[in-house]
Amino acid sequence: MFAVIRSGGKQYRVAADDVLKIEKLAGVAGDMVEFADVLIVGEGANSTIGSPTVEGALVTAEVVEQFRTRKTIVFKKRRRQNSRRTIGHRQHLTTVRISEILTGGAKPSKKAAAKKDDAKAAPAKAAPAKAAEKKAAPKKEAKSEAPATLFKAPKGDPDKLTDIKGIGPVAETQLNEQGITTFAQIAKLSDADVTRIDEAMPFSADQITDWRDQAKEMTKG
Repeated sequence: MFAVIRSGGKQYRVAADDVLKIEKLAGVAGDMVEFADVLIVGEGANSTIGSPTVEGALVTAEVVEQFRTRKTIVFKKRRRQNSRRTIGHRQHLTTVRISEILTGGAKPSKKAAAKKDDAKAAPAKAAPAKAAEKKAAPKKEAKSEAPATLFKAPKGDPDKLTDIKGIGPVAETQLNEQGITTFAQIAKLSDADVTRIDEAMPFSADQITDWRDQAKEMTKG
């Protein structure tokens, strides 16, 4: 038996034990999730087509892992305008394994995990006294802490990083905010540093490696 389900605005043809990578779902590895939007269910000529969904049909699946795809780099440049923009994106996806395809209102053998919002609401109702105590307690002054940066900026005047081919004004500002202000810093980046920047900033490892090579040439002598 197979079914066609809808999740994250996309449709998937599934059967028992199929493994899918779909738009991110709430849950951790081992949780059970349910797909109520079943568009088609059955086998061959006996398939039932929903209008738009099949009444009483349900597909359950087990969350295998939560992960992110490889970074996609989008680079835009306007001619003669000194305008460049680099954006990085890593899509969140969930890998699931189809467990059961149910019809006729049948109940799944394993229940889906309870929503986090519901779990949080229960203890809040059970202990109103604690909530009142927290409200009555004097508020502590919030300490304003500067966000952590990837690197510690060296003392002295910063270099004009836009002299490196591929670094525009926006990229220079982003690098400065993470403590990267000189050619010497970029030239001394290790492979591990390149990986850290790749994961935390909208620049690919190839871009950063190219900047490092250029900075080495600029700091020679």
